[in-house]
Amino acid sequence: MASSPMSPSHVDSSSDEEESLLPALALPDIEALVGPALDNKVAELVIFLFLKYRSNEQTTIAEIVHEIFQGYEEYLPAVFGEVCRYFYLVFGIEVQRVAPPFPCYVLKPALGFTYDGMVNDVPSFPKTILLIIVLSVIFLNGNRASEESIWQVLEGIGVHPGQEHFIYGEPRKFITEDLVCENYLVYQQVPNSDPARYEVVWGPRACIETSKMSILQFLATVKGTSPSDFSLWYEEALREEEERFSPPDPLDLS
Repeated sequence: MASSPMSPSHVDSSSDEEESLLPALALPDIEALVGPALDNKVAELVIFLFLKYRSNEQTTIAEIVHEIFQGYEEYLPAVFGEVCRYFYLVFGIEVQRVAPPFPCYVLKPALGFTYDGMVNDVPSFPKTILLIIVLSVIFLNGNRASEESIWQVLEGIGVHPGQEHFIYGEPRKFITEDLVCENYLVYQQVPNSDPARYEVVWGPRACIETSKMSILQFLATVKGTSPSDFSLWYEEALREEEERFSPPDPLDLS
């Protein structure tokens, strides 16, 4: 991915966007929506969907009602919507509706990703949301970011390097090693830096599996706005979409 130079105004604006992103990533207050009496039902639904994700199984509303919400059907639409948002914001997992041959739901990593950081036979949770946040920070900073700026954003949601997180575990290895080994991130030395400083850019796998427009759609979702409201980055993302989906020039022999 080609890196574009950052103007001072671009840097200032990206910093503002990063800071304003943090409140939007707060966990949905499901208890305030349904009341403490349904806490057990909410917890059961989260566990139920997580097990479906682990086993790569589909589910239906009828199955959810039968297994969890008998006698509480009227609350299911609101609870289901908030739990889906919980999976999206906390894990980076999307609950996708699949229609044929009958309406059902399947859970997949969001934004087209195929990696969630979970280790087989080891109790853990998906970490796709950390990948999404890191790629967002890089994009908002002009397609490159220092590791310090990435941790500054992650620390705003309680994720600190070297500290065990109750959902994500110790995040430093996942970000600086696992995502690099999986080709989602690339560390490169800042040109002419002495002593050497390093910056992080999108890796080739990130460029293949997702897009800048998908990142803007994620940011727009969590902020309750539209991708076009990110005016500094929307035009760049739109150009990338046009290049990605435009047919090749038959006269271009390069």
